[in-house]
Amino acid sequence: MNCRHCEAQLRHSFLDLGHAPPSNAYLTEADLSRPERYYPLRLWVCEECWLVQTEDYADAGELFDADYAYFSSTSSSWLEHARIYTERMREALELGANSLVIEVASNDGYLLRNFVEAGVPCLGVEPTASTAETAERLGIPVLREFFGEALGHRLADEGRKADLLLGNNVFAHVPDINDFSRGLKAALKPGGTLTLEFPHLLRLIELVQFDTVYHEHFSYLSLYSVQRILEAVGLRIFDVEELPTHGGSLRIFACHADDPRSIESRVAAVLEEELQAGLRTLTTYQEFQFRADRVKDNLLAFLIEQKRTGRRVLAYGAAAKGNTILNYAGIKPDLLPCVVDAAPSKQGKYMPGSHVPIHPVAMLEQMQCDYLLILPWNIADEVTRQLAHLTESGVRFVTAVPHLVIK
Repeated sequence: MNCRHCEAQLRHSFLDLGHAPPSNAYLTEADLSRPERYYPLRLWVCEECWLVQTEDYADAGELFDADYAYFSSTSSSWLEHARIYTERMREALELGANSLVIEVASNDGYLLRNFVEAGVPCLGVEPTASTAETAERLGIPVLREFFGEALGHRLADEGRKADLLLGNNVFAHVPDINDFSRGLKAALKPGGTLTLEFPHLLRLIELVQFDTVYHEHFSYLSLYSVQRILEAVGLRIFDVEELPTHGGSLRIFACHADDPRSIESRVAAVLEEELQAGLRTLTTYQEFQFRADRVKDNLLAFLIEQKRTGRRVLAYGAAAKGNTILNYAGIKPDLLPCVVDAAPSKQGKYMPGSHVPIHPVAMLEQMQCDYLLILPWNIADEVTRQLAHLTESGVRFVTAVPHLVIK
C-alpha cells in the first residue's frame, strides 16, 4: 500500500485492531442471522509526510449508505459548539444575504440551520439520505452526493463558490484526500475562507484514544500533514485553534495561496508542539500498540470482575468509538447486556460485531445497574450531568479511555 497523499510506500504499522465490522453498520434483529462483513482495521504511518491512514479495504459507498445512523444533532453540546461557531463566522466574515456558505458533510443540518435562521444563503453537501432528509426539512438545500474535485468544479461553473466553505469531521473520512482537497480549492471563492475541524492526531497518541480508530476514518491528522496536503493544491493555512471536541481537535483556517492574509503565530506554535511530541519520529508510532492493548485489557478485566461478583454493568452511547473497543476486546452481551442511546435511529438495533442491544435512555429507569460505562467518553461530563439522579440508587459512572476511571 502507498500513502494516500504523497504515494510513498507504507512500511510501518501504527496500530492493528484485528478485523472488525464497519462501526456505524448497526444491525436489525433480522441481521443477526445473516453473515456480517468484517474488514482489517489497521493503521499505517507514512514516514515521508507523516499521514496516518487505514489499510485499504473498501470504498466510502459501503460505509456511508442511505441508512447511515449518525445524526449530529443528538448531542446538545455539539449543537452549542456549532451555534457559537456560526455566530463568530457571521461577524468576522460579515456574512449576509449576498454571501454563500457551503458545508461539506452537512449531516442533519445541525450547523447550517443557524445560517438559515440568520438569512444567510447556504448549501449542504451530504451523501447519506437519512441525514440529508432531516436537513431538508429544516429548509436547508442539500446536494446528496460525495464531495470531490468534480463537484467543486461544477459548483464553480454554476457560480456557486463559497465565501465560507467548511467541513467538520469530514476531512478524516475521505478515501481520496487529494481529490477532496482539490475540490475545496475549486469551490472556494477568491478571498473566501475555508475552515476544517478534525480530531488531532497528537491528542489521540497522548491520550491513547485508539477507540477513535474505525473504518470510516481513513486518515488521522496532524497540523503538519494537513498543511502539506492543502499546500499541494494551492491552499494555505493562516490560523489554527485547539478545541476540546472529540477528545481534542484542531480547527484550521485556510485561504488561497495568494491571499494577502498573514499567518498567525499559533500555526508555528502547534507545529512545534507536534515536533516536540515526536509526531515526526517513528518510535512514537511504534510504541502505541502496547499502550492501546493496556487500555483494552483493563476494561475487559473490569467487566469480568463485575460479572464474577454479581454486579451489572450497562453502557451509555452506541457510538462508533464504543464499537471499536467492544470488538477489539471481544466484549459480548454476557459482559455488557445492553447499551442505551438517545438517537432514535439506533434504538431497537444492535451494535455491529458485539451484538449488544441498543435501548432508549429512558429504559435505564427500569433496569438494575451498578455501573454505567460511558462509551463516548468525549461527552462524559454531559452524560453524567443528565443522569446524575442515577447516583441516588448507587449507580457509578465508568470511562475506559485514556485509563479506567470509576466515579
